[in-house]
Amino acid sequence: MNTKTKAIRYIDNAKDILKDKANKADGYYQDKKYVKMAGHTAYTGVLLALDSFFGIKKKGRKNVEWYKEELSKVDKKISNAFSTAYTLLHLDMGYDGSTNLKVAKLGFEEAEKVINWVATRQEVIVN
Repeated sequence: MNTKTKAIRYIDNAKDILKDKANKADGYYQDKKYVKMAGHTAYTGVLLALDSFFGIKKKGRKNVEWYKEELSKVDKKISNAFSTAYTLLHLDMGYDGSTNLKVAKLGFEEAEKVINWVATRQEVIVN
């Protein structure tokens, strides 16, 4: 299974958690526990893709500032997408349990943007 497939699987799992467990009503999820779980799951997918891109193989992750700095050297737009995904998925959803559907939707969009960017760069390297 390639990196993009693995990373997107995390995003899909996060969406399923929200759909199946978080109970949405009036533009908000009703159960913070599952919002937090989904946020952490989706953000893990982003980190999986970035770790593959940067060749990080050992356990333990770099500091978020390291990812931001390294990405800004390569592509400022994707650095911004990563920063947004980090804020929305990891902080707002994962820690704070933000229940707004729009937060989750935008967080997933930005996560997918980063994952697709990584996949495109890895395809160029392979070909």
